[in-house]
Amino acid sequence: MSHKKEVTVKLYSIMNRIRTVEEKIAELYPEQEMRCPVHLCIGQEAAEAGSCAALNDDDYVISGHRSHGHYLAKGGDLKAMLAEIYGKETGCAGGKGGSMHLIDLNVGFIGAAPIVGSTIPIGVGVAFASKLKKENRVMMIFLGDGVAEAGVFHESLNLAQLWNLPVIFVCENNLYSVYSPMHVRQPDTRRIVDLAAAHGMDSHYADGNDVEVVYQLTSDAVKKCRNGQGPVFIEFSTYRWREHCGPNFDNDIGYRTEDEYQVWRKRDPVALFRSKLINDYKFDESEIVKIEHDFKDQVNDAVKFAKESPFPDSSNAELHIYA
Repeated sequence: MSHKKEVTVKLYSIMNRIRTVEEKIAELYPEQEMRCPVHLCIGQEAAEAGSCAALNDDDYVISGHRSHGHYLAKGGDLKAMLAEIYGKETGCAGGKGGSMHLIDLNVGFIGAAPIVGSTIPIGVGVAFASKLKKENRVMMIFLGDGVAEAGVFHESLNLAQLWNLPVIFVCENNLYSVYSPMHVRQPDTRRIVDLAAAHGMDSHYADGNDVEVVYQLTSDAVKKCRNGQGPVFIEFSTYRWREHCGPNFDNDIGYRTEDEYQVWRKRDPVALFRSKLINDYKFDESEIVKIEHDFKDQVNDAVKFAKESPFPDSSNAELHIYA
C-alpha cells in the first residue's frame, strides 16, 4: 500500500470509527443505562481525525467536555470508553468519571474535563514539562469557540508563546456555546484566530470539515513544534449536528434553524471523504464497506463488554480523590 493510500485509509477509518461510536451512543442512550451526560461530536469528525492522525503514538492530547472524538482519534481504548459511559468498573476512569472524564495514558490521551478552559493550562504545563525533559513530544490541546471568552485562554497562549512550547491549540469552532451563537458572545469584527495572532503566535484558519486540509495543516504544525518552532494555533470551522448535550436533534427550539443545519449536513465530512475516496482516489467500494462493517462489529462487542461489566464496588468510593 502506498503512503498516500495508507494515509487516506487511516483518515477515513478514524472518522468512521468516531461516527459509528457516536451514533451507537445516540441509539442506546434512551435505554437510560448511561447515567451521565453525553456531548456528541457527530459532524465534527474531520477536525478530530485529521488533527490526531498527524501525531505520533507518544504525543499528547488533552480535551474538554466534547471529547469522545479526540479520545478515539488518538487511539483510546473503545471498550474502556463505553464502560466508563456506562459507569462500570472496567471504564477508563473506573466508572467514576463518565463521558466527560475520559483518559488513556497508554496512547497519550492525558484526559478531559468539563469545566470550560480548564484543560488548556494543564496542556501547556505538560508541554512545558516535556520541553524541560527534552522528550520531543508534541502537546495538542482541543478547545471550543467558547473558550476564547475565558481569561485562561489568553494566559495560556501568552506563556506558550513566551516559552516557545511544543503545543498546538486546535479550536473547533462549531458556532455555538450551548445555545448561544457567536454574535452574542464575541464581536463580529474579528475571528478567534486573530486573538492567537495578537499573541504573536503562528495562527491559521481552515475548513474543519475537509479532513485532508486538517491533516496537512496539523502535520505542518507538528513539524514546527518538533523543530522548536512552536506553538501553533489552528481554528477549524465545523458544526455539531445534535443537541449540545444529549442524543437528540434540537433544531426546533429556536436557537438555530433547520435550514442552517441542512446546509452543514450537506457538508458531512464522513460522506464527502467517502465519495472522494471512490470518485477521485478510485477506491473499490468494497474496501470501504469492509472498514465500516468491521468497525460496527467492534462497537457492538464493546457495548456488550460495557453492559456485562460490573459496577464499581462501594469500597472503592474514596480511592483516587484528594480528600
